[in-house]
Amino acid sequence: MSTNDTFLAVFLGSKVSPKWAAWNALPEAERRAREQRGIAAWKAWVEQHQAAIVAMGGPLGKTKKVDASGIADISNEMGAFTVVRAGSHEAATKLFDNHPHFAIFPGERVEIMPILPIPGG
Repeated sequence: MSTNDTFLAVFLGSKVSPKWAAWNALPEAERRAREQRGIAAWKAWVEQHQAAIVAMGGPLGKTKKVDASGIADISNEMGAFTVVRAGSHEAATKLFDNHPHFAIFPGERVEIMPILPIPGG
């Protein structure tokens, strides 16, 4: 697999954002209905972009950091990831235009970055 056309998409959102607060304030029945609509839309997105998806990825769990001070639990905005192939960085970003992560669910954004070759590798 060439890394010149391979991109990592990271789904981000803060659990303390106003968008999450509004989501959590929804009546349970309405939130469940939106979840079902969001899951259906996400599946449709996968079907539509199936040829570009290299690795579906998935949700990310709790985060730990390791630094000179040792190991600690931390929190960040990363929620999930997917790896896609596209002809350019711009084309890769267009795959996520109006994605259900932020169009239906309370996610805030998807950041897309090229996976670069390892120097000397």
